[in-house]
Amino acid sequence: MAQPEKTFRMGLVSASVFVNELESNDGKRKVRRSRRNVVLQRSYKDGEDWKQTNSFGLGDLPAAIRVLELAQTYVESQEVESQSD
Repeated sequence: MAQPEKTFRMGLVSASVFVNELESNDGKRKVRRSRRNVVLQRSYKDGEDWKQTNSFGLGDLPAAIRVLELAQTYVESQEVESQSD
């Protein structure tokens, strides 16, 4: 699995930003661009093993909202930079 470009964490909740490189043809030339996706997850311990889930309880929601806000700001800033190139 690809490594995230950036990860935001609060406690056991994290939002990871992944980049997918896309190539398309606009009729005249090949165009390369990046698309970013965010994966939200919560870590938990099952015996001695750490695992991940995408299920959140009420107490997890403030951290989930905050890491998603941070990820959104980051992705928006990357989109602005790539459009100005």
